[in-house]
Amino acid sequence: MGSYTLYADKKECCGCSACVDACGVGAICMVSDGEGFWYPQINEEKCTGCGRCREVCQIHRSKVRDEQGGSRIYLGVRAKSEEIRYSSSSGGMFGILAQYIFRRQGVVYGAAFDNEMKVVHMQACDMEQLEKLKKTKYVQSDMTGIYRRIEEQLNEGLWVLFCGTPCQVQGLRFFLRKTYPRLVMVDLVCYGVPSPGIWRDYVEYLEKRHGGRLTEFYFRDKRNRDNGHTCAYVAGGTEYAVPIHRNPYCRMYFVDHILRPSCHSCRYCTTERDSDFTIGDFWGIERIRPDMDDGMGTSLVILHSDQAKEIWDSVKDQTLSFVCKEEEILQPRLVAATRISGTRQWFMRCYRLLPFWLLVKMVTNRIYSLFKRSPRLRNRIEN
Repeated sequence: MGSYTLYADKKECCGCSACVDACGVGAICMVSDGEGFWYPQINEEKCTGCGRCREVCQIHRSKVRDEQGGSRIYLGVRAKSEEIRYSSSSGGMFGILAQYIFRRQGVVYGAAFDNEMKVVHMQACDMEQLEKLKKTKYVQSDMTGIYRRIEEQLNEGLWVLFCGTPCQVQGLRFFLRKTYPRLVMVDLVCYGVPSPGIWRDYVEYLEKRHGGRLTEFYFRDKRNRDNGHTCAYVAGGTEYAVPIHRNPYCRMYFVDHILRPSCHSCRYCTTERDSDFTIGDFWGIERIRPDMDDGMGTSLVILHSDQAKEIWDSVKDQTLSFVCKEEEILQPRLVAATRISGTRQWFMRCYRLLPFWLLVKMVTNRIYSLFKRSPRLRNRIEN
């Protein structure tokens, strides 16, 4: 069975999977590579050559259009509701927007853990279901079937809020091919998406280590009022919590070893977005508004569209907020893509060749000395 791809280099493909939903004959599937990332593969025998996959592919489309110009509004936002704020990654803006949609009998989409602790995009119809969609997930989410479902719901006249990475939001826009007045698009200030395969291996590692299923994971827990610098999880019925820099998976993430190759050349690392809202953590709040720095998070919010401004006018009474200048909200991922680590290639070789538990020990600096003393091990990995 022959197959081919839409990209010439893996660095081009962001893995949004819009092409999979766009294919009317099921000729495209997402296949995991040696680094644990999904890439679309086209079955030549099933393909009819309609070209729909190329129409939705960001590789073959022009850069994000900038229609808002200088009319954007930059905000720092905190939900007045402590319940919403505590259960959110930053200041609670996502929860406030979700409430707006629910009041209109609409649905909200965002990343959540499924029963196997895989990160997937899910639908929420009320605030109880929304709890699974809150909080940061440092894993690229599975979007299978989501684009089609959203299109069906929009055609039925439902309000839909979609929250995802900038490339997922753009993938949805290209998939839909037309605008919908009841669609609200929210993209994130994104550092880069980590490997789903490495996350899967880490889940298995934790379950073996603790002798039971992993049932909860919080990358940015607020219990210590430290702006989410605590990582917590529940495995085998017991809760564990450590500073985020001591968690091995988060270490892999923040040293740029497990980001998707396309993230290092991301074209959405700018304030120019083709969404309604951009939301993220307001890093640097202690300099701009120290009175709002209480360790529980403040949302950075950018209003791009007229629709966003109308929605903001209707929900701002639920917040403590302030308007700021563009230069005050700029952070690295709104200026440039994350630079690739000089040791990423070496790390990925280790991932492919070594048992995962050994990789974890290497990440936690427990056996770097062993590695240095073992020419055989070093030679196997480096060559």
